[in-house]
Amino acid sequence: MRKRTLLKLGLCLIIIVAGIGAYNARSKTSTNQQSITAVGSTALQPLVEAASEQYSADHAGIFINVQGGGSGTGLSQIETGAVQMGNSDLFAEEKAGINPKGLVDHKIAVVGVVPITNDQVGIKNLTTKQLIAIFTGKITNWRQLGGPNLPVTLINRSQGSGTRVTFEQFGLAGHESATAQEQDSSGTVRQIVSSTPGAISYVSFGYINKSVQPISINGVQPTENNVKNNKWKIWSYEHIYTRGKPTGLTKKFLTYLKNDHIQTTLFNKLGYISVKDMQYQRSWQGKISKGSGE
Repeated sequence: MRKRTLLKLGLCLIIIVAGIGAYNARSKTSTNQQSITAVGSTALQPLVEAASEQYSADHAGIFINVQGGGSGTGLSQIETGAVQMGNSDLFAEEKAGINPKGLVDHKIAVVGVVPITNDQVGIKNLTTKQLIAIFTGKITNWRQLGGPNLPVTLINRSQGSGTRVTFEQFGLAGHESATAQEQDSSGTVRQIVSSTPGAISYVSFGYINKSVQPISINGVQPTENNVKNNKWKIWSYEHIYTRGKPTGLTKKFLTYLKNDHIQTTLFNKLGYISVKDMQYQRSWQGKISKGSGE
């Protein structure tokens, strides 16, 4: 009887020790795991997602959560400290309701923004005057511009979108687009334009593919070289904002994004331009000056 009792006690002790070991192993794994979150600009989202996947693959236990939502969301989330990185097509100083004090700007890249149409429109070049007339509702049918008898269907980004602000400021010369359906995502905009005869909208260069027709403006083609020399005026910086100076994993990831290898491979593949390759820079007030801005 005594032997049986001792045997049971021994088995219980083994189970307890094993349980403690498993708990410690789980705790150690949990401790080694690190995660940060980036929220905001859908124009910057493809780059941050691709870079985060590469970074996580090279660094065990690292998870970088990347979400869209638009520049307004990115700036408001980083301002409150809800995330570690706020992605934006806008300077924080440009966004109403955002207090830039305490926010640190990291210019990651430059993107061009381009009008796109459905393939059935058949027009490849517009003047600035024509573009403004389309987006302010003065031109309502493509036949007014020598195109097919198709009604113009405007697709806008949402009010919080930095892409929209960039397009209205530099593509429409400060004019606001007419009321039209709004979408939160550049990917959704492209999909709707590609499947809607007569549709027109705007996306960053990285979203251009064969399903839509990019539009030249005043005979200037939407190319990276034309952005670099400021011949193509519709462009913006892609910012990642941090609340205060970055530390830990956030600092390491931002350093990774600015690595020369990443900027000459991933940037080129996804249609982004390195800030240091720009021949001109732009202040938050919109002033253009010669130089890269780095």
